[in-house]
Amino acid sequence: MNNSYISDDRFCYIRDNEQDCKSRKLRSLNEREGKIVKSVVDGTVLSVQKLEDQRLVDYAVHFQYLIKQNNKFHIEEQIEERRAIFSGEELIDDYSTNSEREMLLEESTSLERESMDIETARFQYSRLEAVRYAERWWNDYNPQFKKFENNCTNFISQCLHAGGAPMTGYPNKNKGWWYRNKNWSLSWSVAHSLRWYLSGANSGLRAKEVTRPEELMKGDVICYDFNGDGRWQHTTIVVAKDGSNMPLVNAQTTNSRMRYWDYKDSTAYTSKIKYKFFHIIDG
Repeated sequence: MNNSYISDDRFCYIRDNEQDCKSRKLRSLNEREGKIVKSVVDGTVLSVQKLEDQRLVDYAVHFQYLIKQNNKFHIEEQIEERRAIFSGEELIDDYSTNSEREMLLEESTSLERESMDIETARFQYSRLEAVRYAERWWNDYNPQFKKFENNCTNFISQCLHAGGAPMTGYPNKNKGWWYRNKNWSLSWSVAHSLRWYLSGANSGLRAKEVTRPEELMKGDVICYDFNGDGRWQHTTIVVAKDGSNMPLVNAQTTNSRMRYWDYKDSTAYTSKIKYKFFHIIDG
C-alpha cells in the first residue's frame, strides 16, 4: 500500500489508493451519464484508546449518495470503519480498517460437488424475500447466525436462504451449502467455495452462469476475484437496477447498499479483476 497522503486545509488525510477509488467512482458515473446530486456523510465514534503518547480513535462513517441517471434516482450507501491516530492534538494518520478481501481457508479448494439433501422438495426462489432480507440486514447482523470477521459470503448465503433456497450436504463441511446448529459448510461462508459451488451444484441451491451483468435479476449473485488469480474473495447480491439496467448490489464486510456492481470504487479493485455472474434458478 502506498502510504503517502493528500492533505487539505482542514488537516484531513487521504491515502493515494483511497483517492484513486474516489476518482474511479466519479469517472464511472460520468461514463454512465450519472451524477451525484447530493451527498450526506455522518460519523460515529466507536472507541478511543490511549497508547503511550498517541490516541487511537476508531469510528464509522456513513456515506449516502443520491445518484441521478437517465432521469432515475437511487440512494447508494456505504459504511466505512476507520481509525484516526492523534499525537497530542495533531492528526498523524487516518485510514480505513475495512477489508473487502475475504480470508480464504486452506480447505476451501476441496469443496466436493456431491450433496446429501436435507431439503429435497422442489422450491420456488423468492427474489422479493431475498432482496427484503438484503435490505433489512445490509448494515446489521442477524443474531440467528454467526458473524464472521469477513462476513460478505455469510450475509449473501443468509439472503439466498431467506429467498427459499434449500440447504444440502449437512453435516459435511465440504459438501453442499448449509448452516445448522452453529455449524456451516465452506460454501456458506467462504467466497471461493460459494463461487465453485454455484458453478457445479445440481440440486438444492443452483445457479446458471451468465456472461453479462445486465442479464442478472434481483436476488442474483456476483462473485469477485480482485486480483484475477483464481482466488475468489467477495460476493454480493443484486437488489436493484440502475438507469442503464445495470446491477446495484448489497454487501457486507464493507457494508454497502445499492452499490454499483463493478466495485471500481473499492480499495480492493485492480485492473485484473474478474467477475462471475450467477442467475439463481428454481430447484
